[in-house]
Amino acid sequence: MEFHDLGKTGMKVSALSFGASSLGGVFHDINEARALEAVYTAVDSGMNFIDVSPYYGHYKAETVLGKALRNVPRDKYYLSTKVGRYGKDGVNTWDYSAKRAKESVYESMDRLGIDHIDLINVHDIEFADLNQVVGETLPALVELRDKGIVGHVGITDLQPENIKWVIDHTPEGMVETIMNFCHYTLNDDMLLDYLDLFEEKGIGVISASPLSMGLLSQRGVPAWHPAPESLVKACQKAVEHCNAKGYPIEKLAVQYAVSNPRIATTLFSSANPDNVKKNIAFVEEPMDENLVREVREIIGDQMRVRWKNS
Repeated sequence: MEFHDLGKTGMKVSALSFGASSLGGVFHDINEARALEAVYTAVDSGMNFIDVSPYYGHYKAETVLGKALRNVPRDKYYLSTKVGRYGKDGVNTWDYSAKRAKESVYESMDRLGIDHIDLINVHDIEFADLNQVVGETLPALVELRDKGIVGHVGITDLQPENIKWVIDHTPEGMVETIMNFCHYTLNDDMLLDYLDLFEEKGIGVISASPLSMGLLSQRGVPAWHPAPESLVKACQKAVEHCNAKGYPIEKLAVQYAVSNPRIATTLFSSANPDNVKKNIAFVEEPMDENLVREVREIIGDQMRVRWKNS
């Protein structure tokens, strides 16, 4: 496993890291014992960065992850969680106020069974008033950083333009990391357009969802996937092409996602320890560069096609 510096945070993180959204049963019901084993497998295999959120499973993911972390030495991992996006009884809620952000940090620490969060993020800022994020949410988290409650502060979003806007409207050093998903994948490399800015500001880059929320998978997209049908069909053709070559597209997608050292780490999520082992094996093998080019040619004019978060 390769490790990269996460901006100027001092954290050196594994190229592939563990996203705990699946522990919340976000995609399907989980077997909790297997889910805990997935966490142990990830850490034992060298993944030292774990990301979660109170939103995932409406607090369930943090609760399940907390059970696992009780059996993992604290110096084996960096823990990232978020504020701003929540939910209860199947209903999504948002609150980016300073008061709620601070409360949320302490609630997350309680669920996770830890007394320090390495990285706290403002979650999915496209749902917020960006002026509130800049003037209220981030300053509240910086206050906790100054007190040593959290180590570092970041922002996350699907839309990189929002991330850039916040960076452009905050003092240097306020935002230490960014997390963007589905924009460094076989079908969308838009994140490349922003790397110079992030590096200039000393901001660490975290990417997520190497399978583009299921577009790049043999299983195919779930019914709720927001991608347009034209993109779904193009990715299906790419899947079929990879199958014909005996090279699962999931393998190629994960290898591509971790291939750029300018991106410190890439998150993938699974509550199945066998899938964790499989993904680790993927990144330890060389990537078929020719197949990457072929897949991108198949996707063609659907490269970088956008969709909105939900």
